[in-house]
Amino acid sequence: MLNYDLVIIGGGPAGLGAAVEAKKNGIDSILIIERDWELGGILNQCIHNGFGIHEFKEELTGPEYAHRFIKQVKENNIEYLLNTMVLEISEEKEVIAMTDNGLIMIEAKSIILAMGCRERTAGAVGIGGYRPSGVYTAGMAQRLINMEGLMVGKEVVIYGSGDIGLIMARRMTLEGAKVKCVVEISTHSSGLNRNIAQCLDDYGIPLYLSHNISTIHGKHRIEGVTISKVDEKWNPIPGTEEHISCDTLLLSIGLIPENELTVNAGIELNKTTNGPSVKSNMETSMKGVFSCGNVLHVHDIVDFVTQESRVAGRNAANYIKGFDDSEDKLLIETKALDGISYIVPNKIISGGKDGANLYMRSKNIYSNVTLEIKSGNKIIKSKKMRTMIPSEMINIPLKPEEIADLKEELTVEVIGI
Repeated sequence: MLNYDLVIIGGGPAGLGAAVEAKKNGIDSILIIERDWELGGILNQCIHNGFGIHEFKEELTGPEYAHRFIKQVKENNIEYLLNTMVLEISEEKEVIAMTDNGLIMIEAKSIILAMGCRERTAGAVGIGGYRPSGVYTAGMAQRLINMEGLMVGKEVVIYGSGDIGLIMARRMTLEGAKVKCVVEISTHSSGLNRNIAQCLDDYGIPLYLSHNISTIHGKHRIEGVTISKVDEKWNPIPGTEEHISCDTLLLSIGLIPENELTVNAGIELNKTTNGPSVKSNMETSMKGVFSCGNVLHVHDIVDFVTQESRVAGRNAANYIKGFDDSEDKLLIETKALDGISYIVPNKIISGGKDGANLYMRSKNIYSNVTLEIKSGNKIIKSKKMRTMIPSEMINIPLKPEEIADLKEELTVEVIGI
């Protein structure tokens, strides 16, 4: 049995940031466990720029952003295991993992869950037809092209306008493919506006909103897809079918937090995000187990992941040293009201010494509204919002004095819808 003060599951941006922060807060015995062959996580395949604007005040590529934290991990002599898959964690904080050399067991004082997320596949949305070659999730295609040097196709349709799909529309074009269109079932894109402009508009790639892909054609290799207009309930409108020939279909239809370990450990999940339910110090329902990053809720920018990982790393370090910020304090539930789809964290520590960072998304597109945060009848904070769109996460920090005497449920609501 190996022993560490802190075990971090996942060597992507969340795990790296949490490890460095825990080290800064006095924890020397740290182990990062990563199932891939190198640290950095999803950032390694994101060779486009746009990372680090908040964190470093400059635009970096994904590998450049990851490198800055990998460097800090190495400079701080933080241990890590690669090619290692964690199979199980227990309430006693025992970790069972499979390495190149067989099973290992680790006993930890604290654990941070930073496993990231995975992509939804064609089966998740019930597209008709066979499952021929040429159908990829957008992230898999990104990895094959950017890390393995393999081109996946020449005539491409992309289903879903999430950020990975938008970025891959540009990437495939730059690699010489013809991207025929991006198909989005919703009335608006689920990607960032800047990515619509830079990845579609700049290259003349059409975006078909309120459309679905009902059928994949081809038995051995994809030959085309049928798209249709959909009504407000996303039902195909008869007579609007259109056949589009292609040899490649990329799916960008949503991300799912990798929470199998979390569920098997009996940790409570947030039903909206499918990530662990956490307090404002990022502690889950299991004492001493913290969570951050895309396994907690899916982020659109990595800078917020780093911000969150610091809270998890710092509080895991405090827990190991015997200080629990939530002990003997009221835990106040957060609740999303009109216009808000979810809030993380799920509980605010009343009187928490570090305050709280609220992360949330709007349910729809709103203009010139006010975001109001209340506890009972008391307005804690309000903010004028010129625009709110579901694809852009909103972060509202609350200072320690703003949550010093919370006694009633904390609600967030969009006023003026």
